Amino acid sequence: MLKKLLLAVLFLSTSLSAQDYFLKKYHPFNPSIPTPEEFLGYGIGERHTRHDLIVSYLTKLSEVSDRASIHEYGKTHEGRKLVILTVTTPENLGNLDQLKAKHLQFTDPSKSPTNYDEVPIFINLGYNVHGNEPSSSEAALLAAYTLTASNNPEILNYLNKGIIFIDPTINPDGRDRHTQWANMYQGNPLVADPQDAEHNEYWPRGRTNHYWFDLNRDWLLGINPESRGKLTWYHEWYPNVVTDFHEMGTQSSYFFEPMKDNGSLNPIMPKENYVDLNNLFGDYFAKALDSIGSFYFTKEAFDGTYPGYGSSYPDLQGGLGLLFEQASSRGHKQTTDFGEITFPFTIRNQYISSMTTIKAAVENKAMLRKYQQDFFKSALGNAAKNKIRGYSFKDEHDPNRVKAFIDKLLLHKIDVYKSGSSYVVPTRQPQYRMVQTMFETYAKYRDSVYYDASAWSVANFYNMDYRPVNTLNLGEKIVSTKNLVSPTSVKKTDYAYIIDYDDYNATAALYHLQSKGLVISSSFKPFTAKTSSGNKKFNYGALVIPVSLQKKDSDTVFKLIQEVQNKYQVPIYATGTGYNAQGIDLGSRWVSPITKPKAAMIIGNGVRSYEAGEVWHLLDTRVHMPITKIPVRNFGWANLDKYNTLVMVSGGYDFSKKNLEKIKNWVSKGNTLITIGTASKWAIDKKLIEEKLTEKEKDSTKTAVRKPYVNAPENLGKERVGGVILQVDLDVTHPLGFGYHDSSIPVYKNNTVWLSPSKNEYATVAKYSKNPHIDGFITKKNMEENLKPSASLIVSKLGGGRVVLFADNPNFRGSWYGTNRLFLNALFLGDKIRIPE
Repeated sequence: MLKKLLLAVLFLSTSLSAQDYFLKKYHPFNPSIPTPEEFLGYGIGERHTRHDLIVSYLTKLSEVSDRASIHEYGKTHEGRKLVILTVTTPENLGNLDQLKAKHLQFTDPSKSPTNYDEVPIFINLGYNVHGNEPSSSEAALLAAYTLTASNNPEILNYLNKGIIFIDPTINPDGRDRHTQWANMYQGNPLVADPQDAEHNEYWPRGRTNHYWFDLNRDWLLGINPESRGKLTWYHEWYPNVVTDFHEMGTQSSYFFEPMKDNGSLNPIMPKENYVDLNNLFGDYFAKALDSIGSFYFTKEAFDGTYPGYGSSYPDLQGGLGLLFEQASSRGHKQTTDFGEITFPFTIRNQYISSMTTIKAAVENKAMLRKYQQDFFKSALGNAAKNKIRGYSFKDEHDPNRVKAFIDKLLLHKIDVYKSGSSYVVPTRQPQYRMVQTMFETYAKYRDSVYYDASAWSVANFYNMDYRPVNTLNLGEKIVSTKNLVSPTSVKKTDYAYIIDYDDYNATAALYHLQSKGLVISSSFKPFTAKTSSGNKKFNYGALVIPVSLQKKDSDTVFKLIQEVQNKYQVPIYATGTGYNAQGIDLGSRWVSPITKPKAAMIIGNGVRSYEAGEVWHLLDTRVHMPITKIPVRNFGWANLDKYNTLVMVSGGYDFSKKNLEKIKNWVSKGNTLITIGTASKWAIDKKLIEEKLTEKEKDSTKTAVRKPYVNAPENLGKERVGGVILQVDLDVTHPLGFGYHDSSIPVYKNNTVWLSPSKNEYATVAKYSKNPHIDGFITKKNMEENLKPSASLIVSKLGGGRVVLFADNPNFRGSWYGTNRLFLNALFLGDKIRIPE
């Protein structure tokens, strides 16, 4: 009995000691509120905590504490809950709607409240957007416990003067993937060797979400449910301060803002944000980390140029976004050049920064409120100085792509109006800076290395035909995209139906009908048909469904046609004759049946998971077409004869000679290989095809100019292409160009793959135009020597098949609606490409 008592005392003292490592400063605590350790059954940092346990603990806190309430703002692709715990005083919590109304007055430039110090400050603590950067979610549990249980006067002051929103896990799917790995390989005793499996996740690792998207790049693009849910929440509350907690390389220390200089010459966010507020908060963080002996750095490595981070998007909404980067233990304990770094140590730094953020925000709440008010008023003021009164855009050929773009504008609370056959976005609106983000392009930048993209004019992502306007003619305000596209209902015919292939959703409709057993043909020349709606012009690629040639009766075919039109809102026309008013007839040899694609994609170690995920996401969520994902490790025994299309995205493919021959033989049988980015370079380097890379002859007699060693990272780094929008000249008569009307389209380049135009006159589908730059930073050397002589898209013959080589990424971040069609055409029409000798 005595032994059990001693063990119990020892356990209690150890537990308290472990808790005090984090919580000592904020005693006393309410004993009726369970600690994370009491709830989880282990101390914070002893294991990685699953997302369901995180949600359960926060739910428990909301049940036992009158300071907290929990709200679900969405679900992930895998069905995990996205939650926010709101913590403040019971009085504030009971009066939250009224406080929100007062808070939002500061975001309305038509109002001028002056009670800056009376309304509690709104603080959003956001954690774990990268799933395998796990320390921050553990810190979120400590912050939630501290705020709900501590009776320390400092905490009570924070609660009285602040409304704290804790978002514990922005990327639950990725976190749980990493949590499973770290806990599965955890040793006892812990293994600190960096080569241990615990510290080396297998592909695709836990950084990304279900479809392998980097959610910290998705705030602007709003593609995934995690981001869309958070953006909807964000524009309901407009927090004044937002944290963005990350981890970085194990050999580093700790980073907090101020950041490296913004890459833009004239950042659209106020200087008060990235100078005054960053320096003010930086002083707080430095003092707090000094007090516990933690080392850190600022003003290096990271920049906030791209507006789609969790630490930069709030800066465009009148708030202050704050980035934190903690050296990662990549597991529970790991050896570094400075000794051993432990999981609890990484958690403590994140927890200290969380609490310090609250302290700095509360102590400067009047300044932050005034700043947010001035931000939205200055948006209108800046817009008034601009000669551009708005942006007009349209695409009469593709209403569903226009709809997708408008959906993006509305997601960011940008005002959009219908004006005749066009849509108009006025500049004079509170979200003027977001309007700039969507439409403005830039040619001049700081000569800098970019942490991420330097081009993000979203209108170009959608290949939108837009122009600035100096006079406005506003019509009806668009508040929803629900009924924005409503094509004329198709009528029944016993002869043929024609689907307008110009519509973004046409490929999804095509696959849907193919999966139902219908035979669909594609027109390789334009024509004008006599339809039930009158004479109608059809572009290259128009889809023809002959009723009499189907194995189903005409009533069933009509039902399927109605079904697909209702689902995808595509324009479909009925015709009673194959004799067209102009151009080829429906029975022409230029109207050819389309083979249903059976696609596979190589994934696994060495493959760029981002690009693979973009392909998977596009086919899953928009085309609703399956694609088989073949791991590299299984490729040797995979039966490729089951597929007619194989996709290889960027990566390092170390295939044996036998497997290389396997790919060659499969393509030669009449199949299609699609390569993207560095996979296209690989195909050329391995002499899979007879194409070349753009290469400039090197002058061996030229002497190198000596440069300062310290400048090497910047000088070499800027030659990388982090992300630039370029114009290409597209052959719209080529099957890969079907669905396009304008031969000049924007593409996105974020690599240094330079394809030399094919020697075959008909094989270069897209080449960079004479003056290709649209938006983004690229050095003069890359532009003149590499880019301008190069091709963006080539098709190369291999036996009876072909290789489609993309130099650029047509599916970048799930957002390039403007070039998705090029990729989908390769899938659906690849086998129809005949390259003349």
